[in-house]
Amino acid sequence: MKNKIYIAMVSLVFSVTLQAQKQIDWDDLAEVTFSIKYIPSFGAEFLAPTFSDHVLSLDGQEVSIVGYFINISPSENAYILSKNPMATCFFCGAAGPETAIELQFDSPQSFNTDAVVSVTGTLKLNPDDVEHFNYIITDCKAQPMQ
Repeated sequence: MKNKIYIAMVSLVFSVTLQAQKQIDWDDLAEVTFSIKYIPSFGAEFLAPTFSDHVLSLDGQEVSIVGYFINISPSENAYILSKNPMATCFFCGAAGPETAIELQFDSPQSFNTDAVVSVTGTLKLNPDDVEHFNYIITDCKAQPMQ
């Protein structure tokens, strides 16, 4: 009887864990359009996102996504997950802002640039703050893909 109760509890915990995290991919994040918006405090124009209903439904959800790890400034705990390797990423002008996610970890990371990793955390949509990416994952956990 104890074994049946134990198995039932483990199954319940496992099923809740699976439901708590949503696997997304870069096609999900591509459901966004951009318009030019002038920001007076910067005296410049920026791309302002309009997220699809599907993307809006992901805001605040725990998600998991695979991409290329980019060390922007490890000393400042600044990292990016990119759809593309660094040589063809958003910063190089080879892709749009929907192909990069700002990663916010609790501690410094030791992944090499362009390592393929799976990142899990809470997705935050950022339509307004031009000092951060449009997509941000907070409370990140990352693991290398084999």
